[in-house]
Amino acid sequence: MSNVALYLNPEAFDTTGPALMGRQAAGEGFLRGYLRHATAERFHFWNVANQPVERLDAFVANIGRSDKPVSWIGRSDRGALGRVGVAHMPSPSLAREAWSRRMASAQRRYAISSITHTTASSQVMDMLADMLTAPIEPWDSLICTSTAVRASVDLQLEAVRLDLEERLGAARVPMPQLVTIPLGVNVENFATSPEQRQSWRQSLEIPDDAIVVLYVGRFNPHAKMNPVPMAIALERAAKATGKTIAWVQAGWAVSEAADKLFHEETRRFCPSVLYKVVDGRKPETRFSIWSVADIFLSLSDNIQETFGLTPVEAMAAGIPSVVSDWDGYKDTVRHGIDGFRAATYAPRAGAGNDLAYQHANNWLSYDAYVGAAAQLTTVDIGDAAAALVNLINNPDLRQRMGAAAQARAKAVFDWRVIIPQYEALWADMNARRRAAPAEASPRRDQVPNPRRMDPFLLFGGYPSEWLTGATIVTLTPGQTLVSLRELVTSKIAIFGGSALMTLKEAEQVVETLSSLRQISVAELVADIPPARRPFVERGLLWLAKYDVITILPRSTHIAATTIGA
Repeated sequence: MSNVALYLNPEAFDTTGPALMGRQAAGEGFLRGYLRHATAERFHFWNVANQPVERLDAFVANIGRSDKPVSWIGRSDRGALGRVGVAHMPSPSLAREAWSRRMASAQRRYAISSITHTTASSQVMDMLADMLTAPIEPWDSLICTSTAVRASVDLQLEAVRLDLEERLGAARVPMPQLVTIPLGVNVENFATSPEQRQSWRQSLEIPDDAIVVLYVGRFNPHAKMNPVPMAIALERAAKATGKTIAWVQAGWAVSEAADKLFHEETRRFCPSVLYKVVDGRKPETRFSIWSVADIFLSLSDNIQETFGLTPVEAMAAGIPSVVSDWDGYKDTVRHGIDGFRAATYAPRAGAGNDLAYQHANNWLSYDAYVGAAAQLTTVDIGDAAAALVNLINNPDLRQRMGAAAQARAKAVFDWRVIIPQYEALWADMNARRRAAPAEASPRRDQVPNPRRMDPFLLFGGYPSEWLTGATIVTLTPGQTLVSLRELVTSKIAIFGGSALMTLKEAEQVVETLSSLRQISVAELVADIPPARRPFVERGLLWLAKYDVITILPRSTHIAATTIGA
């Protein structure tokens, strides 16, 4: 039985925006698959975006309906995460959540699982490196979506570990458990039909005898994949076969100008091919467009890719693929069975130190960094063209490979198969957490997170003196409940929101001080509920800031001497 709280910020699962990303498509598919196939009796969602529950209920219902009850966990309620036992993050932000868990004194209350998507950005590289200095526990896990990205993550973590050991003498370096679980699809969503095939061919004005080759994805040669090798391979195939080939590009660019440039430049390399463009973001397009295709083509060449979901979607639709032998594609399309993989070539290790250096100094943007690496990566166009010719000339081969691909998608990549792998991982994490021996009490002088310290500790040398329980306060002459209520109408005065005491608490302080000449802070807050006492104590400084109360100094604390005097 699943026992997990899913981090749910709609942004990570929303595919309706203009800048649709692969991680969002994967997130939506995962959530829909989880709602359909999880064995949990109740779903727990962590409302990290702090949105109204009614809006979130509608968002989840739009992705997939379920008759199981739902519990929403508040953004700051890590106690509730502890009652569930495992929190799952849709990104590699394991280190950040581990620090937050420690600040809440909840290291042993819940385990954390997270997942890789792209790992090429400096932000994600830092997230991975931070895992080795964060309070990661043995029951925490990082899910890698392919064997290729798993090897990459292993390499980076080991490099960081060696640096900590050699440079700082670190003897104990926390390491998350690395687990490889692929992304999945809901196979039934990709069912094709003769009616949709005919409709698309008519709307795109594709002749009945044409072989349709489909690409689905972002139109970005820098941060997705370069379309020119695909165009060259298709042009070769068109000339070799003498057949009419239509290339349907179902995708989207970051702007109209980028879209125009992308297609103008790509068309130059395949003049013999019928070139058709479809906006792949539209909901009515995302699933129906697969019906138009005879062959799927995707020659990924970019280090931002880690898994590559579209070849699996093509498999689910029963379409044979021609893809590059690259990253996660190696795990999905079986060469000669589900389609063909074209060889790829990249520079030797050590040949990209200049790119790493320039990117580390912010002289190369992320797009420029991954784009430069892609320009130096070759997909064997001869391999790709030969595979296309083979499939174009052999309808029986297309049918046989498409059937094998669809069977593999159902057996290996359907969320019905993959969700149980998640649930088994979460159950194991929870069991290891529960079985762990009790932890020794931390040192009294140890801060929970040295990177995010209490500002009043970190900057404790700034003020003349600190407010303590022994500090004496009094009501400033002339101040009343009326003047307090007038104060809180000022937007400047109430800036700080939940960090301040409530108006009711402030009124209680004023009423108490109205009947006393002066009182110590400890005595003043003694009747306040313990959970609110720290808020009221520090809130006295807020009242003093606006002259509602007066702090009586303990000494003449403004020194006569100054620097340079």
